[in-house]
Amino acid sequence: MSTALAPSHDIAVGANPFSRRSVLAIVLIGTLLFVALLWMIGTGAGMGSPNNGKAHAASKGVTGYAAMADYLDRRGYAVRQVRNEGALDKAGLLVLTPPAFADGKEIEKIVSARRYTGPTLVILPKWIEMPPAKDQTEAKKGWVSLGGVQPPHWEGFLDTLSVRGSQFTKSEGPGRWHGVGLSGLLPDSKHIQSGGGTDLVQLIAGARDNITLAGFMDDGGYYPGLEPLARDRVLHSGEDEDLYPLVVVFEPDLFNNYGMASRSSAQLLDVLVPAMEVDDGGSVLFDLTLNGLGRSNNLLTLAFTPPFLAATLCLLLAAVIVGWRAFLRFGPPFAPDRAIAFGKRALVANAAGLVRRSGRLHLLAGPYAERSRERLMQALALPRTLDPEEAGEAIDRALAARHDDAEPFTAIVARLKAARRPHDLLKAARDLHALERMLMR
Repeated sequence: MSTALAPSHDIAVGANPFSRRSVLAIVLIGTLLFVALLWMIGTGAGMGSPNNGKAHAASKGVTGYAAMADYLDRRGYAVRQVRNEGALDKAGLLVLTPPAFADGKEIEKIVSARRYTGPTLVILPKWIEMPPAKDQTEAKKGWVSLGGVQPPHWEGFLDTLSVRGSQFTKSEGPGRWHGVGLSGLLPDSKHIQSGGGTDLVQLIAGARDNITLAGFMDDGGYYPGLEPLARDRVLHSGEDEDLYPLVVVFEPDLFNNYGMASRSSAQLLDVLVPAMEVDDGGSVLFDLTLNGLGRSNNLLTLAFTPPFLAATLCLLLAAVIVGWRAFLRFGPPFAPDRAIAFGKRALVANAAGLVRRSGRLHLLAGPYAERSRERLMQALALPRTLDPEEAGEAIDRALAARHDDAEPFTAIVARLKAARRPHDLLKAARDLHALERMLMR
């Protein structure tokens, strides 16, 4: 029985098993994945979607405020979602949408720190969000169902205000609101949240004028945009012209995704935002830190944030250039020589290299001359009892008898021992070796 063997295609020793294109593809893909990983860690992308159905600007659920943020963005305002506490004191309108169980002292700290920086709009929560029912197969990510109401209790923030729920009868209309020259309908008339307090100036009223759905704090500031829209008398106006207004919205359905389906809510924003001293194209910040979506900065975050982003891009470009130069190097890689080669010749070469590197080459002159003298004494049959001087004179006489014009042995030995430069040492050694061959023939 015979078996046909397939021809072998062995790769030559030292050859590259990968093509240039394969290596380039592997390096590029690995580099891009590594940079993408650093970017995701630095920016927080890929760490979970903030569209969790809660009442904040990143939520597209019925209680969220993504529609409000998108509308203001389309109206030309510089809308930004803030997930870092350090950015809450920036100029512009700050929109706070804290949950029902938020820390009131933390809210007070944020609001108090920016009273002379920019206006603040606080929207109270009302609804309890529940996951969609199992039979709601068309529900998208972030959608919720409403499971009742729960007013907030923020101890330490605007303790002079009170929050209460109201229900309208059929004769009063299905949750109608009016104020600032506008009117509209709330999406739910069964659960309407309102508030009140001695320092609250009404801006938006419900079907009954004594129900306040939104208002601003009468805290001694001068608010030329809001005071003409007030439905109450302003008591402490004009004492502090540098103070920015604080507007409190008790009924979240005025501006959440549930209420922004109505044109009247959009028109209300068009009136309220400019009245809060926000210029066209001004900054509008939506806070996400109070909703548990805060993120602190780290070194990677700073690396991908201006002005440090420019330095990061320069470093990446330099790395690309270095990698490209390494990929296009001249010629194949050199195979390194063995540190200690095989064989007697390699052993001698290694020993000679060690002596040469040590800088003690001249120390070889004496032993080499003595070894040459011993070989010549044996070749000329000279007595072994002769001392070095007598042996040298005997070798000179033998050389003069054969070649009277040749340089004496003792002269060459003296020149060899006196040599200090490698060139002189090597010349004297060669002359001594030639003398040996001359006498040993």
